[in-house]
Order: sequence, then C-alpha cells, then structure tokens
Amino acid sequence: MIYCVEDDEGIRNMMVYTLGASGYEAEGLADGTALRSALEVCVPDLIMLDIMLPGEDGIEILKWLRQNRATADVPVIMATAKGSEYDKVIGLDTGADDYLAKPFGMMEMVARVKAVLRRVRPKNTDDTLRIGKLTLNNSEHVALVGDERIKLTLKEYELLRLFMENIGKVFTRDRLLQIVWGDDFLGETRTVDVHIGTLRAKLGECGDYVETVRGVGYRMEAQSDK
Repeated sequence: MIYCVEDDEGIRNMMVYTLGASGYEAEGLADGTALRSALEVCVPDLIMLDIMLPGEDGIEILKWLRQNRATADVPVIMATAKGSEYDKVIGLDTGADDYLAKPFGMMEMVARVKAVLRRVRPKNTDDTLRIGKLTLNNSEHVALVGDERIKLTLKEYELLRLFMENIGKVFTRDRLLQIVWGDDFLGETRTVDVHIGTLRAKLGECGDYVETVRGVGYRMEAQSDK
C-alpha cells in the first residue's frame, strides 16, 4: 500500500491512478488528518507526502511519522516546490528518503517509488555488529548506544551499517550516494552530509565514531570500550 498525501484532487487522483496502473495499491489522502486516520487501519509500504498542505504541513507530518514507533521506518518521498533547496534539505534532515520537485512527471514518480522500495527491501541478515559502546542488531533492525535504543531513519541505519561493516574504509560522498541511495538518485552530495550530521547527533557520545576524512569523505574507525 502507498499513501499519496496531496491536497490537489486532480494531482492526487492522477498519482493514485498511475501507481495503480503500475501494479501498486495506492490510496489518496487530502491532508494530515486523513493520513492519521488511514494509519490506524493500515501502515503502508511508502508514503508520498506533499510539503504544502492545508493545516499541518508536510514537514510537521514527517516529524510525527518519525517519532511514532509504528511509522518510524516507513519510507517517505516528499513533494517540494521546484527550486526550493531549503525544503529539500529540511525534508531530508527530518528523515525523508527522497524528494520530487513539482511539477513532476508521473513516470518519474513511479521510478522514484520503485527505487526507494528496492533500497528498503528487508535484508536476510541475523548478525550483530559491535564497536565500542555501539551495537547494531540487523535481525531486529535496532541500534544501541550502551543500553539505550537509538531511533534512526532508514538512510541513517543503512549508513551506520555500511560503516560498521567496513571499519577503517573511507567512502567518498559520491560512493555513499551510490550505495545507500542508489544509482538513480538525482540529489546532491549535500544529502550525505545532512544524514551524517543527524546520525552523529543521534549517536550522542558515539557520534565521533564516524570520522570526516577531509577532502575525501567519511569512515568509521575501531573503538575500544571506554
């Protein structure tokens, strides 16, 4: 199920029709109130979320989704005004997985949906990674600092897992975009910096495990328990 939260009825109906024709089950919702009601019935596989909505805007709705345990990991694609870099950065910083700049083509929308769903497909791994005070349980999709569970977005989790599986290896921003966001992601390397920043903040005392390699990119170094 894909929820399309868009207040313009014409655009909303077109989105639902196109997704349906592409083999997805989709439902159109006019605002945040309608989305909350729908979530009580079914948690979707993905949410298409317009930023400019009546009442509660898309950014506030996204914050709520990320703070709610049932929806914290549901991928969200934000629809932003064309050329609005501020909205894109704020959306990504808040936990959006991708964005579409309005006006967007329906086929571009379907391509983004496919790419996001492909990237978040569950992995069949049961291993637990430990570095210093940081633990990553892949079977339960849980990150811990000491005994404290850390809430991460899908992209933050994927970045952390990549670093923890490749201790000492330096990744350029372009390489991180390619691995975590996929070859068809059209965003900029700034996306990586934003997500690294939020990841470090959420990891608290373990945030400095992720090191900046000046002029190159990022890496995680082995840590001792302190």
